[in-house]
Amino acid sequence: MSKTENQPQTVWKCGKCNVELSRGTIVVAYLGNEIRVEELKCAQCGLVLITEDLALGKMFEVEQSLEDK
Repeated sequence: MSKTENQPQTVWKCGKCNVELSRGTIVVAYLGNEIRVEELKCAQCGLVLITEDLALGKMFEVEQSLEDK
């Protein structure tokens, strides 16, 4: 059994609408490039949760590769 199976899953809610966030497609734009990704967002107002892991991981890698071009 892995550690994540024993831990309860975090339920995220929108700070503006108090609605539970659901996974959906968002468009991330940076330096004229658009990337479509699945992330947690508010179905009511559209705000998106950008986790620390995403910001410091995947988004940082993409940012570095685009700036190097």
